[in-house]
Amino acid sequence: MPTTPPAIPPAALGPYLTPDHHRLWHEADAFAAQHIAARVRPMEIAPHKVERKTAQLMADHGWFGVTIPSEYGGMAAGNVAKTVLIHRTAVVSAAAAAILQASLIPTGAVQLWGTAEQKAWWLPRAAAGRVLLSIAVTEPQTGGHIGGMETAAELDGDEWVITGSKAHVGNSHLAGLHVVVARTAPPGVSASQALTAFLVEHDCKGLTVEPHRARLGLHGFTAGRLHLDRVRVPARNVLGEVGQGLSVAQSASILYGRPNLTAVSLGVHEALVATTADWLTTRPRYDGHLSDHPVVRDRLGGMQNRLQDARTATYQAVHLLDTGLPCDAQLIGAKSTGHQLAADSARDAIELHGAGGLDGDYPLQRLFRDIQHTYAPAGTGEFQRIHLAKTALGESGIEWSERLAAERAWASPDPTPA
Repeated sequence: MPTTPPAIPPAALGPYLTPDHHRLWHEADAFAAQHIAARVRPMEIAPHKVERKTAQLMADHGWFGVTIPSEYGGMAAGNVAKTVLIHRTAVVSAAAAAILQASLIPTGAVQLWGTAEQKAWWLPRAAAGRVLLSIAVTEPQTGGHIGGMETAAELDGDEWVITGSKAHVGNSHLAGLHVVVARTAPPGVSASQALTAFLVEHDCKGLTVEPHRARLGLHGFTAGRLHLDRVRVPARNVLGEVGQGLSVAQSASILYGRPNLTAVSLGVHEALVATTADWLTTRPRYDGHLSDHPVVRDRLGGMQNRLQDARTATYQAVHLLDTGLPCDAQLIGAKSTGHQLAADSARDAIELHGAGGLDGDYPLQRLFRDIQHTYAPAGTGEFQRIHLAKTALGESGIEWSERLAAERAWASPDPTPA
């Protein structure tokens, strides 16, 4: 498989990329080639180990602060820049990209919902990579059904006492701070008012993390279970307001989770096409190579077409987010489409390789396994399409992209002279 991605971004991304984005693209490619490529093999042969070195390398480059405002020590580079970093990293290693994107979701939630004190304390630490974050919403029994959440928190004086379990928590073994959503109202209260988000530090008494277990793909990335046994957190650690937990979870999923996973899908998709093209052009057949045969070119052309469509949808959506335009539907659609197109290309890639694609030492097997991990997180394809149906029917509710734009405008100084 070619380890060096294209030297320049595709011209079709011109409407979405600034010169700064181009520089970041080159920086990310160079970083991935120099530091991450060498970590891929060790991660693959030791799937029961948590990958920590890659997280530290990205932290040293300030990548965990890509969207954090400069006053907190971040890059203040925006969502397109974030997508560039995740996308280019995922071309080389989806597991490394998953480590990056998983921490950026709760970081975004703290930016959007945190108090001035919470931002002043946590965002500089996140920007410097001294503290990685996780977000814990999904549960072992109820999955992503937020309304059925069983983890509960009770107020005891000026502290909240949290009990329950969370599953599929990205960066569970790396995070120093977990954004935990729990039920704070009795049964029967609507989920829109019954849930609250809390900032829970990793060393709180009563908080345990299950040992890391190997998963189908993304070897080295940890997405484990948290158990909270009467974990006490101060009232000042409520993120947002009491009863706003559903809004915290939904906004984090739409504004950060979906575009982040879309970028991971895109990186894997690009690697699938490059790996397959390289195989077909070097595999002798008759008087030429496999790539010379029209039936093979038809399949490869379909893969390239899907990649182009996914790439445009990915960058258009985050460009709209950066410009402050309403784009929830575009973010949702890009995630659903991006995964599905990449999964279709993964199937074609396996079939075009024949038995050669099944070799465990060949990168295609890793890519095929990794792409399965971008389907369920932040909502399955069915869940995305149900949301899009609401758009078609004119039933859309809160546009979180509008809320984000309003928050930015409110936080920005008034350029008009007094």
